[in-house]
Amino acid sequence: MKTQVAIVGAGPAGLLLGHLLRAEGIDCVVVERQTGDYVLTRIRAGVLERITVELMERLGLDARLKAEGLVEEGFNLADGERLIRIDVANLTGKTVVVYGQTEITRDLMDAAAPRGLQVIYEAGDVALHGIESDAPFLTYTQGGATQRIDARFIIGCDGFHGPSRKAIPGLNGNFGVAREFERVYPFGWLGILADVPPCHHELIYANHERGFALASMRSHTRSRYYIDVPLTERIEDWSDDRIWDELAVRLGPEAAANITRGPSIEKSIAPLRSYVFEPMRHGSLLLCGDAAHIVPPTGAKGLNLAASDVHYAAEALVGFFRRGDKEGICGYSAKALARVWKSERFSWSLTKLMHRFPEDGPFERKMQVAELDYIASSTAARTAIAENYVGLPV
Repeated sequence: MKTQVAIVGAGPAGLLLGHLLRAEGIDCVVVERQTGDYVLTRIRAGVLERITVELMERLGLDARLKAEGLVEEGFNLADGERLIRIDVANLTGKTVVVYGQTEITRDLMDAAAPRGLQVIYEAGDVALHGIESDAPFLTYTQGGATQRIDARFIIGCDGFHGPSRKAIPGLNGNFGVAREFERVYPFGWLGILADVPPCHHELIYANHERGFALASMRSHTRSRYYIDVPLTERIEDWSDDRIWDELAVRLGPEAAANITRGPSIEKSIAPLRSYVFEPMRHGSLLLCGDAAHIVPPTGAKGLNLAASDVHYAAEALVGFFRRGDKEGICGYSAKALARVWKSERFSWSLTKLMHRFPEDGPFERKMQVAELDYIASSTAARTAIAENYVGLPV
């Protein structure tokens, strides 16, 4: 098979890029190692910045998002006793939308065939070849046979564990161009998803002496809650009742009074890390989303950073194929990384503010309390948080 752009990974980043390219008349194929049903079982983020919403609007795939998404004008930081509201709408003139990543993926997936976007699922042993040339190609296995896709560019949207990033020389101590920056956090987020109404109409990020908690929602009738736990914890040791009890303590009395308890429909523990890979382009390979960077979910940036990568990549590819402009391709990595690092900074700083680290003592705790008190009393501080939360310009 021959195409102009081969995309590895059919998560929201890969599908979004595929739709944007097809809308511009650029040939592309998406290759995914898992089944479509498996992709839809991934429980992920649900807070969409303006860039993500605008891309869905541009494609005309925002009907369900508009009908079912919850427009949020603010969110709250809690210090165990009070809620400190960050009025995003008044401070920035913008809003975010609560709409699950699974739903975004479903919308993009359902529109693929009608819009002529070819997606190949269950592609095994995906490998990238010739990325330093102008004629890269992919190989994969399916039905016992090896298949090949020749392209002009390959775009890696295959997540942290996919083969795309690993194809760039320099990993594992080998000489090359790659650089990695990483901060692994000493805790994970234990999440519970339940079909119960949320305890508050806006998200609550709580810093309690017992640890972090987050109250969020997927709809008016489905809630998503998190608490941080040591990495040594096992999900089997956390009954639903134990999680609800802990949430009631950490979220504070105001939120706890409105918690509706119910059976979990999903529970998991996700480790937290900050990670950036440079460069995000090598030869004819461009990386988007988790293939190049990971953020702790504290700042709600993961999916939205992938969307901004896709925006830059689509812009560069359209310029190349429509106008023969190579500058967008050459500048892709620097442009994308400038926004990535700012988002990494915000996610890291909010994680430091709202979590208790094992090495922290009384001094660090007093600093957190003082920072939260400053945020509560300073419009400038709340504005800075709001600007980052709603999403920096692309």
